[in-house]
Amino acid sequence: METAQKLQRRIRRIEWDGADLCVVAGGDAGVIRVEIDGAIFAPLDDRAADLRTLHFDFAPGGQSCMNASFVFDDGTRTLPVGLQWGKPGIAAAIADRPLRPLADSRLVDTQQGIDALRRAVTIVVPVYNAPDLVRACLDSVLAHSTGPARLIVIDDASTDPAVAPLLARYAGLAGVQVLTNASNRGFTATVNHGMALAGDDDVVLLNADAQVAACWLDGLRRAICADPQTASATAVSDNAGAFSVPELERENPLPAMWTFEQAACALWQGAGTAYPRLPTGNGFCMYLRRAAIDVVGMFDAEAFAEGYGEENDWSQRAEAAGWHHVVVGNVMVRHARSMSFGHDRRARLGAQGMQVLRTRWPNYEAAVGATLFSFRRRVLDWRVRRIYAAAAMPGPLPLPRLLCADEALADAAIAAEAPFELWRLRRVAAGCWLEQRVASGWVEREHTPTVTGLAACSDLLRADLHRWLQIHAIELFLDAAANEDLTGMAAALGIATARIDALTPVATAILGALCSMRSFAQVST
Repeated sequence: METAQKLQRRIRRIEWDGADLCVVAGGDAGVIRVEIDGAIFAPLDDRAADLRTLHFDFAPGGQSCMNASFVFDDGTRTLPVGLQWGKPGIAAAIADRPLRPLADSRLVDTQQGIDALRRAVTIVVPVYNAPDLVRACLDSVLAHSTGPARLIVIDDASTDPAVAPLLARYAGLAGVQVLTNASNRGFTATVNHGMALAGDDDVVLLNADAQVAACWLDGLRRAICADPQTASATAVSDNAGAFSVPELERENPLPAMWTFEQAACALWQGAGTAYPRLPTGNGFCMYLRRAAIDVVGMFDAEAFAEGYGEENDWSQRAEAAGWHHVVVGNVMVRHARSMSFGHDRRARLGAQGMQVLRTRWPNYEAAVGATLFSFRRRVLDWRVRRIYAAAAMPGPLPLPRLLCADEALADAAIAAEAPFELWRLRRVAAGCWLEQRVASGWVEREHTPTVTGLAACSDLLRADLHRWLQIHAIELFLDAAANEDLTGMAAALGIATARIDALTPVATAILGALCSMRSFAQVST
C-alpha cells in the first residue's frame, strides 16, 4: 500500500491525446522514464516540474496499441496502461505486443530506387597491423557481400610481419585487389587512395577491426537508394560511439545466447528502416554515394592525417551542399575499436580532431546532440532493447526468412525441415495473403485484395510484394514457376532467388548456402 501511495504522489494524472503523452507529476517524482511494452523508451521532458510530455511521431512497435509504464530512479514502476496511436484516452493494458514493421518505414521505390541498387560498389578496407581482426573482417566481407561489388584492401605499411602473408592469401581472389603502401601514409590518405581507385563506383569504408554479417551491403544500399539526397549511410554496432545500439557511446554486449550472426539477423528483421538522421557518418562502416563524393571531394588528409574527424568534416561539407546522412539500424556490424591505434592514442587523436571540427563547424556538436535523441533514433534503440530482451526468453533462434511463392513449395519446405523461418504467398481469386509460419501454424501478415488470375502478378500485387519483401526482411525467394516479374523484383533488391520444383535435402542445402554464405566471388562480377 505504501508503494502504491508513493507512486500516486509521484504521478497524479496521465493524459494521452493520440500522439502526446502528458503526465502531471508530484514534487518528489524525480526523473520519470517511459517504458513501452516492457522496454525503456525515453525520459519524459522535465523542463516543467509538474507537467511532463513525450511526443510520438508514429507507433514505435508498428502496432497501433502499446502499453506504457513509468519508471523512477529507485527502480519502482507503475502498472502499465494501454495507449492507442491516433486515438485519445487511456485504456487497459494489452498482453503480447510483438514488434511489427514500422508505418514510417523508408523503402526503395519500384523505379528510380531499383535502378540505383544496381550501381557498383567498391568496399575499401585500410589495414594497419591487428592480423587476427583483419582476417575476421575480410572473411566476413567475402562471405556476406552480394550484388555488384569489389573489394580493395590497402596495407598502410604494417609493422606486424604476419600481415603481408595474410593479405597474400586474398590477393588472387576474383573481385579482390590488395595493395601495400611503400611507407606509412596515414589512415586518411590511404582511404582517399581507395576512393580514387574506386573510379565511378559508390564506396563503402570498412574498418579492418569490423565484422559484417548477411545482408549488410544490401541494407546499406537500400538506405542510400531510399532517398536521392542521402550522401552517406552508416551501420549500427555494438561498439561505435554515437552509432552504438541500444545504448549510445557504450560497448554493448550482444545477447549471450546468440552468435553475432544471429544478433545481426534479428536486427535485420526487427530494427526497422526509419533511418534516423545524424549530421555525420562514421567510417567504421560507412556507405558513400559517388555523386556526393563528386560534389564534396575526398577527405581532408592534411587536417586529419591519422583519422578521427575526417568523416565528420566530410559529412558537414556534404550537409552544406544540401545532402544528409542516415543511421541504418537494421545493419549490425561488430566493431573491436582502437585495436590498431590503441585507446590512449585514439583519445588523443579524437581530441585533436574535435578541436578542428569545432573551429570549422561551430554548430556541429549541438546538431549531434539534438539528433542523437530524435524520435526515430529513440525508436531504433528501443526496438533493439526489445530484440535483445527477447533473446533471453524461450523461443526459436533467429533464422533467415524464406518466402515461398505458393503453398506447395511452402509445404515442401516444411517437409524438408528447411533451416529458415518460413513465409508463403497464398493466392486465390479473392486476393493474395502473405503468411508467416509460427508454432501454431500459418498467420496472416499482409493482404492484397485483388489478383488477376492465380498465376498472374497484377500491378497491385507487384507493388505490395515489393514493399513486403523489404519491410519483412526476406532473404530468399523461392518460386517453382518461371515468373520473371516476381523473381526479378526480389533479385533487384539483393534477395537470393531460386526456382525449384521440390525441396529435396540437396536443394535445401543449396538454398542454405545461397542465403547464409553467398560467395563474394560469385556475385562480384
